[in-house]
Amino acid sequence: MTAPPRWLYDLVELKDTVAGLMPRLADDLERLVAIPSIAFPNHPSEPVEQAHDHVVELLRDAGVQDIERLDLPDTAPVITGGIPAPPGAPTVLLYGHYDVQPPGDETAWDTPPFTPVRRDGAIHGRGAADCKGNLIAHIGALRAHGGRPPVGVRIAFEGQEEYGSAFDDYPPTDPGRFAADAMLICDMGNVRPGSPTLTVALRGAADVFVEVRTLARPVHSGEFGGAAPDALLTLVAALASLHDADGNVAVPELRRDAWDGTAYTDEEFADLTGMLPGTAQLGTGPIGERLWHGPAITVIGLDAPAVDTAASAVVPYARAYLNVRVHPEQDVKEGRAAVMRHLESLRPFGIELKVTAGDAGAGFAAKTGGPAYRAMQRAMGAAWGTEVVEMASGGSIPLVNALAAAHPDAEILMFGAEDGECGLHGPNERVLLDEVEKTVLAEAAFFDEYAKAARR
Repeated sequence: MTAPPRWLYDLVELKDTVAGLMPRLADDLERLVAIPSIAFPNHPSEPVEQAHDHVVELLRDAGVQDIERLDLPDTAPVITGGIPAPPGAPTVLLYGHYDVQPPGDETAWDTPPFTPVRRDGAIHGRGAADCKGNLIAHIGALRAHGGRPPVGVRIAFEGQEEYGSAFDDYPPTDPGRFAADAMLICDMGNVRPGSPTLTVALRGAADVFVEVRTLARPVHSGEFGGAAPDALLTLVAALASLHDADGNVAVPELRRDAWDGTAYTDEEFADLTGMLPGTAQLGTGPIGERLWHGPAITVIGLDAPAVDTAASAVVPYARAYLNVRVHPEQDVKEGRAAVMRHLESLRPFGIELKVTAGDAGAGFAAKTGGPAYRAMQRAMGAAWGTEVVEMASGGSIPLVNALAAAHPDAEILMFGAEDGECGLHGPNERVLLDEVEKTVLAEAAFFDEYAKAARR
């Protein structure tokens, strides 16, 4: 009988070690979730500082003695530092963030958002998945190796990812602080629980504003309606031109390609988004292609009279806020310009539109097939006991492109303890403790596999 590879023996021991760490890791996660570290304007900074200090304590306990605080203008403190690499071993950067989204309407939560509750194998609370569960996974992987992993470690834990900050563009100005052979961006997760997933692409995101002004003031809709130029009707006509009859984006310069990775089923997507009975998805073609390898234009804001207080008057002014998502490999500013050109070319009812550009964040397409990628595939496959799949994300992580610019040769791996059903940014966010445990095991096993690959 052929003996299993040597590293499988190590994995069995590692699995037992991680299982033994989980009770304490779960307690640590609950304490971290209980801190309302919202780094948004008009929220107190003290909880953000408290979360920073707590994460520093966890890192020290996990064996990271070299810890620095990076303070940038108008930015929550960034935790950097690390553990030196053993001779001949590669260095791995660990990324995560300790800030969270605001809870939103707290009446929509089953339990208070910052009172962590353990139920049905999960910890519920704001930030449990995004991204405090992932930070705890990093801590757990370091503890699993007794604070002496077989690779070098660099830390980049920020505290203002959700709102954005000066740190988004900082790494290229200080590349030595982030020098690594591989970077673990632990702010993602699995397409569904139990399905180990590497995220290999992020769509770019840009904002566009379009406004219409037709009259000096509102005028009576009975006396003048039918001839007086209606700003809201004009805006609606312009917005309708952005999609075809099936809901596909109709701006021809926006890139869309086939998607070969995993994707949600129609049933999963309907459940995840809360689609109401009788409604249909926008667009045609494979759902992964529409979500991750093609464009999206969403009207996320509209300035117009509210229904409950509306007068019988022709509307003189209206404005829309568009969020544009572009293919991961399309220049995001090029995509934004394409949408603006499309709108500027229109003259609904002969009326000119005013179109202005907002913020833009580049997409990202990871290089796959390198030694770190292969090591992570083996580690995740062993941790979950099934084949690793690839997906992309329509969301964005601003720092990824900055880290890639600082170290273009580093392999960037995006994964984590979240899953498609975790409810991040919404009410009743939760992280499954089994997914946290497998993420810890996968990361700890990756350290071993990557170190061994470097010695070959």
